[in-house]
Amino acid sequence: MRACEDLPGLANESDTDAARLLKLERFGFVFAERLFDEGLRQQILGFDAIGVDQASSSWQAGGNMEGKETRFGVVNSVLWASATTAASNGSVNSMHDSYTPLGGLVPLFLMQFGEVVFGGVGSGLYGMIVFAIIAVFIAGLMVGRTPEYLGKKIGPYEMKMASLLILIMPIIVLGLTAVAVLTELGTSSRLNPGAHGFSEILYAYTSQGHNNGSAFAGLNANTPFYNITGGIAMLVSRFWLALPTLALAGALARKKRIPPGAGTLPTHTALFVALLIGVIIMVGALTFVPALVLGPIVEHLLM
Repeated sequence: MRACEDLPGLANESDTDAARLLKLERFGFVFAERLFDEGLRQQILGFDAIGVDQASSSWQAGGNMEGKETRFGVVNSVLWASATTAASNGSVNSMHDSYTPLGGLVPLFLMQFGEVVFGGVGSGLYGMIVFAIIAVFIAGLMVGRTPEYLGKKIGPYEMKMASLLILIMPIIVLGLTAVAVLTELGTSSRLNPGAHGFSEILYAYTSQGHNNGSAFAGLNANTPFYNITGGIAMLVSRFWLALPTLALAGALARKKRIPPGAGTLPTHTALFVALLIGVIIMVGALTFVPALVLGPIVEHLLM
């Protein structure tokens, strides 16, 4: 959390690590949206050429406000967007479709992490447990010891169930996104072409598959195609995950608890926290970054 401590006003001595992480996340989100407010940046990035008004006014504080609900402003809108996609509550106070490409990338990536930042309702809890099991398994391979978690040895069966848990949702979300962008039934509902239209479709399936419920907007999802495929995404990505979760819980419950030994990796230390964060980022990056490159990242580079 040292980076957060170095930013004035972002951290207090009484803040917990979780509070500092949240403040750092919010800072990054606000920066991504406010990056384009200055006249110099709009000239450099070509906003004048496409007719986007970034000027502040009495009803448009800070510019870049279309779809961000002028009653709340840029800061409050993007803070809520980051909270809702990290906490699995699905509420919105602005249109995520109107965010800058980098600003739209943030809520997408927060959902694709598995909503483990705050421990999303249900899915965030067991998602974090699975990531912890994978982290101790990787650590065990690195030191040549049998991995243990909470006094239970992690064997091949537990890792197979954990692998299913982290693979089912991406397969469904990315698979249905690919079907949607390759068919007329999927592309006819988007209101924007190119990379931004791809982001709208990817966000829709990510939200449905990750138990969030928020919408990027800019996509008419009330069609037979999106009703059927969206229902499949919710059914498989949410309920099918319960099967390996229960199988994993049952397998661990049947095992005898063993006392910690010299080769046991403590799971309450800063080292394990760092390893766990690294595993979460690695899994999220390897799974979804290629899709994000085709959407918000390409859109940002084309501005």
